Amino acid sequence: MPRAKSNGIELEYDTFGNPDDPALLLIMGFTAQMTAWEPAFCQLIADQGFHVIRFDNRDVGLSSRIEGDVDIAQLFSGEIKSVPYSLDDMAADAAGLLDALGIDKAHIVGASMGGMIAQLVALNHPDKTLSLCSIMSTTGDPSVGQAKPEAMAALMQPAARNREEAVERGVSTGRILSPVHFDETKAAKRAGESYDRAFDPKGVARQMAAIGTQADRTPKLANVTVPSLVIHGRPDPLVTLSGGEATAKAIPNATLVVLDEMGHDNPEPLWPTIVEAITTNARSAGK
Repeated sequence: MPRAKSNGIELEYDTFGNPDDPALLLIMGFTAQMTAWEPAFCQLIADQGFHVIRFDNRDVGLSSRIEGDVDIAQLFSGEIKSVPYSLDDMAADAAGLLDALGIDKAHIVGASMGGMIAQLVALNHPDKTLSLCSIMSTTGDPSVGQAKPEAMAALMQPAARNREEAVERGVSTGRILSPVHFDETKAAKRAGESYDRAFDPKGVARQMAAIGTQADRTPKLANVTVPSLVIHGRPDPLVTLSGGEATAKAIPNATLVVLDEMGHDNPEPLWPTIVEAITTNARSAGK
C-alpha cells in the first residue's frame, strides 16, 4: 500500500472507487489500524459514488511512530504536563493527507477516537470538509459517554506478549464491545491479521494521552456548518449513548441515528443501514 507525507510524518493509506468521485475519508479509532474499516465496507460506500480513502493514524499500523513517553498514572491523575501530540495534530494529519493526495475537500467520517478527530477536522480545517459523520464517539465532555467498567477494563489490559495472546485479547475484548453481533471466528482472524501486519504497543499510551488531554469540544461544535450525522449504538459499552446524543445536540442541525444492535463495533449485518446513512448525509452537502 502507498504512503503519503503529511504534517511532518508519513501515513499509510489506500483507496477504493473512482478518484473522480467525491472523496470520503475514513478515520479509525484508538489503536485500531485502517484495516478495521473492512474492504467490503469501504467498497459498499465506493459503489454509491464516492472515492473512499482509509489510512493508519500516527503510531498505529504502518504509519510513522512518534517519539515520547507518557506516564499513564500521571495522565489519569490529571497531573500530566505535556504529551507528544494532540488530537488536533491527528486532525492535521488527516487534512494533510488530503493535500498530499491532491484532494481539495472530502466528506469526513470517523469512528470512536476517529470521530473525535473527524470533529476536529471539521472545526480546524473547515475548508477541507464537505460533511461530517461521527460514529460511536463523543464531545470530550467528561460527563457524557463514559465507558462501563468492564469495557474500560478490557481496553486497559497490558500489551499482549505474543500472537496467541493478541488473538485471545481480540476475542475477549470483542465479546464485550460487540454485545449483539459478536463473531468469534471473525474477531480472532482480525486480531491475528492486525498482529501480523503491525504490532507495536508503544503508541497506545501516546494515543490515550491525546484523547485524555483534549479539551471539551462542545462549545466549538456549535461552529460546525456542514451537514452532520451522528451514528451510535444504544448498547455501546465503551462510549455510551450519551456521548453520541451530546455530539448531535452540540452540532447545529445534526442528525442522530441510534442503532439498537450496534455496540462499539461496525457489524456487517448493519452495514447497509450505516452506509445508507453516511452516503445520504454526504449527498446532502450537494457536492
